[in-house]
Amino acid sequence: QTMHITKSWALSLAALSLTATHALSTSTPKKVVVTGAGGQTGQALFRKLLTYPDEFTPIGFVRTPESKQSLLDSGIPSGSIAVVDVTDGPAVKAFLTSSPVDAFCICTSGKPAPTGVMTEEGKPVFGYPNGSPEEVDWIGQRNQINACGVDTHVVVCSSMGGTDPSNMLNKLGRTEVDGKEIGGNILKWKRKAEKYLIDSGLPYTIVHPGGLLNEPGGERELVVGVDDSQEGTTSRLVPREDVAEVMLQALRNEGYRNRSFDLRAKDKGDGVVTTDFAGLLGTLEGKNTDYSLGEIM
Repeated sequence: QTMHITKSWALSLAALSLTATHALSTSTPKKVVVTGAGGQTGQALFRKLLTYPDEFTPIGFVRTPESKQSLLDSGIPSGSIAVVDVTDGPAVKAFLTSSPVDAFCICTSGKPAPTGVMTEEGKPVFGYPNGSPEEVDWIGQRNQINACGVDTHVVVCSSMGGTDPSNMLNKLGRTEVDGKEIGGNILKWKRKAEKYLIDSGLPYTIVHPGGLLNEPGGERELVVGVDDSQEGTTSRLVPREDVAEVMLQALRNEGYRNRSFDLRAKDKGDGVVTTDFAGLLGTLEGKNTDYSLGEIM
């Protein structure tokens, strides 16, 4: 009798295992758009997603044909890249209408660059040659959010510093005319877009990285927080590759949905390298970014 039960149990387990394996092998990969796929952080995320074809079918949005060609030259297949300017709302909407997605990862951002002009103090004056923060970080992000379907999980790469209106990043590209600020204020525009996303009712994950490092990921202990807190580490930096990994993990773990948090990394060799991404947000004890802090445009 015991032998019969044991044999039946073993057969049941084998059948269950086969069913689970079959389900995994036949499940449809999530279709994911990554905007800013020609940039550094967006490209890091895009390439990571491409390495998991059983889980994800990523499409990288780039702004120009030149950016697309650069990705093609690096070996990314043409069918995985689309030239879509996120500041063109109808173009973003048209793409997602014809090709709905499960998740939408926003890695676009205004990119400051020296204008060639110097201040009286001898410091370079910065501008935004490829689109101002208002155009890219507000209107562009709003276009992307508006184009998403009601169940689309929107994952945003933003920036720390949003609680401080006087943050130096807000000063880049900003001038004053007749007492009114013109241009710049990138963190304020990002914050406006984040609040718009939250109020939209779409499932979201908003990551505020600290200063971005062009160093390998997976080699440091990651620290999450909210509201620009320095708790956990004095470091305000994090490798881009680690930011990309956290955004990818947000697509895997339900616990990242409807969360907005900061991300930093301890110095290499300090602490234990983060591998438990499912439990990473546990230290927040449910806390999210407080959008009553700082300023929103």
